[in-house]
Amino acid sequence: MKFKPISSRGLKTYSIKDRKSKVSVDDFSRLPEDGSFSDFLSCLPDILAAKDLKAVAALIAAAHGKGRTIALGMGAHVIKVGLAPLIIDLMERGVITSIAMNGACVVHDFESAFAGCTSEDVDAELGSGAFGMAEETGKFLNRAIKKNGPQKGLGRAVGEMICASRFPYKDRSIIAAGARLGIPITVHVAIGTDIIHIHPQMDGAATGAASLTDFRIFSSVVSTLAEGIFVNIGSAVIIPEVFLKALTLVRNLGHDVKNFSTVNMDFIQHYRPLTNVVRRPTMGGSGKGFRLTGHHEIMVPLLYWAIIEKLKK
Repeated sequence: MKFKPISSRGLKTYSIKDRKSKVSVDDFSRLPEDGSFSDFLSCLPDILAAKDLKAVAALIAAAHGKGRTIALGMGAHVIKVGLAPLIIDLMERGVITSIAMNGACVVHDFESAFAGCTSEDVDAELGSGAFGMAEETGKFLNRAIKKNGPQKGLGRAVGEMICASRFPYKDRSIIAAGARLGIPITVHVAIGTDIIHIHPQMDGAATGAASLTDFRIFSSVVSTLAEGIFVNIGSAVIIPEVFLKALTLVRNLGHDVKNFSTVNMDFIQHYRPLTNVVRRPTMGGSGKGFRLTGHHEIMVPLLYWAIIEKLKK
């Protein structure tokens, strides 16, 4: 077959002034005036992620003003990049009402409180078999979990241990802040994923029972999420899975958990959090899901300051 170039003669057009457009000059960024963070925030274009960032901050501030649940889920990278002081401040302000963590968070939170440092060089230590062999980390955490974890939950047991200690940097511990403030910190463990599981003090039965207690506490938190918000930062598998199971449990038990917002923050948007946090829980008019993409050490401070600005209004 032979083809001739098609002619566009006779094409039907319309005026751009009559067309619906996604972007308006009214949404463009503007130049700063006084150099304050509030000025910076208002200068951001009201488009895509910048618009979502401001919307999420407004939703969190509004939920806080109404006394709704604002639940945070997190992976250990949040601690490893130095964001604990911001999380603790939001807890002390009463903004964050609960935190769900994976097991690695406990390791890095404890080490920060105990030694003022964390995040070993795995590449350098793995070859010799020294990776994960910090004596104090395995001893203190496994002892606390075995002693009080099954009854109180893993997060509470570790938090109370750190609070009662003389660790020089315990003011940087999110878990200790939870125990001190009466904010539930739940820890959701996958056996074999954390360095403390390879230590001889590890008690599988106690750890499993403690994490189960925390799952039930977290489910109680999720049952109150109506008109609240759930933010997942940096957990690609564990917290999204736990959140979805807790949500279906409490809905099955008759809790009307609808009309809430969800947010996933990570430097890569993975399938599981997008599906189990952003999309599925908010289907059918149950709320709205957001995704904010970027490095935690940049995005979390931006969101933190945006929330603080919203709380002033």
